[in-house]
Amino acid sequence: MKNRLIVISGASGVGKGTVLGLMMKKRQDLRFSVSATTRPPRPGEIDGVHYYFVTKERFQEMIDQGAFLEYDAHAANYYGTPRDQAEEKLKYGPVLLDIEPNGAKQVKQSAPDAVLIFIMPPSRAELERRLRGRGDTSEDQIRMRLERATWEMKQRDWYDYVVTNDDAERCAEEILNIIADTAMETH
Repeated sequence: MKNRLIVISGASGVGKGTVLGLMMKKRQDLRFSVSATTRPPRPGEIDGVHYYFVTKERFQEMIDQGAFLEYDAHAANYYGTPRDQAEEKLKYGPVLLDIEPNGAKQVKQSAPDAVLIFIMPPSRAELERRLRGRGDTSEDQIRMRLERATWEMKQRDWYDYVVTNDDAERCAEEILNIIADTAMETH
């Protein structure tokens, strides 16, 4: 059995957090990769648990040292997956990375045996309903997230697997089956 990096991508509102939470409850050996970011912590966020909060200068040093499996900038902040943290966690089980398509491509280049899974919404209308249902997102933010979602969903063709989240339990089970199947592969 081989532990692999498991990249999970999908548009904002597709339910990645819910699906990942269900997966973590069902398989105790799964590890979640903690990203580094230059954005300030939100209320309740803990350094090293939700993110590694670093300065832009420190993030740049880490880029220069090749310390990231992947990194990207969003909304004037950097986000990235520290390589050493992910490699350490791989000793204990498959490692889940919740990252967007540009980062997924970088991970596949750094770790060719990584498994890339894209979560699709049942429909664009359902995705919009979920975004609006949060109640904490402005109309401009919803519009921007839907535009970004359109681009992200077009990237799904180069992922190893595409799973539709029409039911979070079923979606989590399908991804867990993919993880189990790919652990048996020898290449």
